[in-house]
Amino acid sequence: MKILHVITTLDVGGAEKHLESQVRGQSARGHEIRVAYLKGEGTLADDFRAAGAQQVLRVPLGPGATRLVSQMHWADVVHSHLLKADMFCALMATISARRGRLISGKHNDEQVLKRPLVSFVHGILGNLPARTIALSDHVARFVHEHGRVREPGLRRVYYGIDRTRFEQASELGLAERQLIRDEFGFSPDHIVFICVARFAAQKAHDVLLKALDRARSEEPRIRLLLVGGDPFGDGEQRARSLAAELDLGDSCIFAGIRHDVPSLMAASDVFTMSSLWEGLGLVFLEAMATRIPVLATRVSAVPEVVVDGETGLLVPAAEVEPLAAAMVALARDPELRERLAEAGHARVSTEFGLDRMVDQTLGIYREILEGQAPDSEVIARLSAES
Repeated sequence: MKILHVITTLDVGGAEKHLESQVRGQSARGHEIRVAYLKGEGTLADDFRAAGAQQVLRVPLGPGATRLVSQMHWADVVHSHLLKADMFCALMATISARRGRLISGKHNDEQVLKRPLVSFVHGILGNLPARTIALSDHVARFVHEHGRVREPGLRRVYYGIDRTRFEQASELGLAERQLIRDEFGFSPDHIVFICVARFAAQKAHDVLLKALDRARSEEPRIRLLLVGGDPFGDGEQRARSLAAELDLGDSCIFAGIRHDVPSLMAASDVFTMSSLWEGLGLVFLEAMATRIPVLATRVSAVPEVVVDGETGLLVPAAEVEPLAAAMVALARDPELRERLAEAGHARVSTEFGLDRMVDQTLGIYREILEGQAPDSEVIARLSAES
């Protein structure tokens, strides 16, 4: 099968990491893969080539968009990812008479779809693809309600991850673990919370920083390691300014974009993120695979991944006090951390495997190419409670 993936950007992010895993899995199964992106620096292009993409090309919006038409005619299946790429590909696939081969990938509950005009336009363009794949039931319900995507074409395929690097990292010895912590000035007694996320408004770093300020007053051993950057905005700069205003000092370390995330997670004690919304949260799966507990917000699809009280703790979004209290509780209870971590590892192993994700996605491709019946496991549950 010839598969063309089109994504808005090819820089660091959850959707990009997900797509890289799909490319690797699809290529390993003998399919021909090409990847196109619309904007950004394309910093992951070499990673995608290493994953098996035969071509990685930038197709900017504007006059150069005609390049995408020839790529669409090459492909048996065109799979778009993220909102701009979805809507652009819907137009181009219509122009090039390839709508019947187009699949849209929904990686997040894009809040812009709540705007009436955007919702109206998406209701037209979003129903042009033959199928729409959402990465969670929550996202499927969201795009059905706010994006006006009709139910018959909706499918749900949970993210899957290759656990190898994260499980290997979880086996670090105490000495290796401390060497990593030494880089950031963390002692063996410190309880390190790690957040791996873009500095976007969605991630609400301001709430996390304020919660850290509150929590450290009760439990001085707490430290926070922030991993990530903001290539398209000033989110990191604003977070740094708030950290300085709160006088967090060495209790909060900004590590920037890193390529050793599994080791950083393994050297930490708790993974935390204060998101206002999440399509799923691939990084939660990575933390669970690394055998560290998760502290997150009870929003969107997060409860589909993190089971409150079993694999992690969930708190209300945008509220400092509950997050700070949970940080203190986890910092003071090593047995709780261990219990949550082991349950999380078991859950990601059984429910979020990489092979399952790749095979279910290819199954949806075959639905549109061969007219196969839909797999009942991937029909989105739209009637469930949000």
